[in-house]
Amino acid sequence: MTGGVNLSIHERKLGDPDLDQLVAAAVAELNRRYRQPGEPDDEYDLAEDAVCLVAHVDGEPAGCIAREPVTEPGWSGCAEMKRVFVHERFRGLGVASALVAAFEDAARADGFTRVRLETGTKQPEAVALYEKLGYERSATPFGPWADSPLSICCTKSL
Repeated sequence: MTGGVNLSIHERKLGDPDLDQLVAAAVAELNRRYRQPGEPDDEYDLAEDAVCLVAHVDGEPAGCIAREPVTEPGWSGCAEMKRVFVHERFRGLGVASALVAAFEDAARADGFTRVRLETGTKQPEAVALYEKLGYERSATPFGPWADSPLSICCTKSL
């Protein structure tokens, strides 16, 4: 229970119907926010070995989060947070904060010492969440988003 909500979080693998439904909804929302007419939609881009968590509220799939290890030079011990999403029916209930806390606990237990993430300028609620949870904007953007004016890169030590 979190704030009077019956919330549970469990690890799931790609192919799990609840996880796949939530990730598809996350990608669709990003496409609505960022894609210009005529541009192709982004795809479901999680690695097969991603560690994924699904939150359920009263037994219904409410949100998801995924973790992938960062293999780029200079990022030793770093996990990347991806596909943080809460279905709009469950927003405002603390689901995203609970997912991030579970993500951080699992990453720490698996030996990661820091987390990085990328979010976008058209997601002010995500930026506010990450800042509230102690993520700091990276002085140097990273990964495939390094040159994107729409991207905000953040990091946090665990």
